[in-house]
Amino acid sequence: MSVGTTPHRSPRGLPLWGALVAAAAGGLVLTLAFPGLSWWPAVFVAVPLALVGLIGRRGWSAVLVGFVFGAALFFVNLSFTARYLGPVPWIALSVLEAALTAAMAAPIAWAYRWVPRLAPGAWGRTVALPALVAGLWVSREELLGTFPYGGFPWARIGVTQASSPLADVASWTGMSGLSFLIVFFCASAVEVARHGRLRGGWGLAPAAATVVLLLALPQFPTTDAGTMRVGAVQGNGPAGYFDQRAPYDVFRAQLAATKPIEGEDLDVLLWPEGGVDADPTHNTSVARELDALARRVDAPLLLGAVTQRGDEYFNSSLVWEQGAQNPVQTYDKRHPVPFGEYVPDRWFYRMFAPDLIDLIQREYTPGTVTPAVDIGGVPVGLAICFDVIYDDVIRDGAQAGAQVYMFQTNNADFRGTDENLQQLAFARMRAIETGRSVVNLSTVGTSQVIGPDGAAIDALPADEPGAMVTTVPLRTGLTPAVVAGAAIQSLLGWGSVLGLALIGVWVRRRSIRRPSRPRITGTTKTPASG
Repeated sequence: MSVGTTPHRSPRGLPLWGALVAAAAGGLVLTLAFPGLSWWPAVFVAVPLALVGLIGRRGWSAVLVGFVFGAALFFVNLSFTARYLGPVPWIALSVLEAALTAAMAAPIAWAYRWVPRLAPGAWGRTVALPALVAGLWVSREELLGTFPYGGFPWARIGVTQASSPLADVASWTGMSGLSFLIVFFCASAVEVARHGRLRGGWGLAPAAATVVLLLALPQFPTTDAGTMRVGAVQGNGPAGYFDQRAPYDVFRAQLAATKPIEGEDLDVLLWPEGGVDADPTHNTSVARELDALARRVDAPLLLGAVTQRGDEYFNSSLVWEQGAQNPVQTYDKRHPVPFGEYVPDRWFYRMFAPDLIDLIQREYTPGTVTPAVDIGGVPVGLAICFDVIYDDVIRDGAQAGAQVYMFQTNNADFRGTDENLQQLAFARMRAIETGRSVVNLSTVGTSQVIGPDGAAIDALPADEPGAMVTTVPLRTGLTPAVVAGAAIQSLLGWGSVLGLALIGVWVRRRSIRRPSRPRITGTTKTPASG
């Protein structure tokens, strides 16, 4: 480089106040993409707003910007948690999720600082940098989905696309891969917008190619395996934590709502999570009622109940057959909800909110068995309530041979909120991701039968008792998302963190080795002659 020239510098980032405004706007806009509004294109505004606030930031200012983005997103998105328990759980969970979002904002900011030093050209700006940023976004989703206490993978970019034409991509890449592609497109478009010299030639090619991939890639096909007649019953009983009820009221509501379909030709009768508000493995009168019901419908029952074994309690899904030693099969919920179904480190949290903590009397034990049962020779994948948001449960069911999924849930504690619709969006994405039909059944709604393409086949009105009998398609064959989804997650999540670390080491070593330049002044000294 000749004296008098200056190295190329990136356009500077926003001032801190502008970055905070952009982050807050990005978080609020992103909430519009989730149900109930489901304005899925909002992600293509929200993600760039979240990213531009991190460009040019150093570590702690990036953390502040990330926290503002996370707070704007989660305080709105998780507002349903305040429905009955008041502001304390809502604030605590939202602040935790915002803090984790903030922690992972710094690595994204470092990527914006370091990658242009390693790859300053058009390829680096529009491919390498966006790929690393998108990978770090996925790693942030993975962090929120695993930490602490098993995590809470709720507000993922991929799930916002449940009703969009982009959802089919999830059958190839899983939801993490879909998140990656969306963020990659947004990050690449941001770089093109920031650097006018990239707008011509090949600068737009990576973003354009990503759009083509997102829109043109069809759902991975699975193979027709027949049908199954499923009777699904939404009793609309008093199943909420604070509902006024007498013993067996939920059970009676389920029995009453089942009567209209007792004469139907069924392959299975499905009840929701907590549809039996007693333990039929210990309560003989309830067990006799279930035996009689199985005889009347002449089909196996798939029920939800709390069961006790020794000193341990489980949120269980039970297969109940006529004339058998019941239950014939049991699946226990893999991911009980922290502070909902058990209290981790109870002694610690009780010091801050003893009244709330003492409301949770039982401590549910996580299940360990495969989330699948056999019903009349048909393998059925299972998920109980928030199990549906955890990728491992869904993949394990498919890999165990599931030809259909049956998700049992109880949304009674969130009546009047968007929680049931957000959970339903996960169910739709799971159908697309696995190429399987899903029967998503709640005590109070929203209950739907979803086809392998994610479209609703049948539904019940929310907050009303009802039953539906549906011929549900069965499928075999594993999608790439099921086969390689875990590897894709690890590659994108952990791979991006490792890649950033290696780039950081390279930048650090280069800055140490670079010789200092001599200072140039306005005067020139002429050596004395000999």
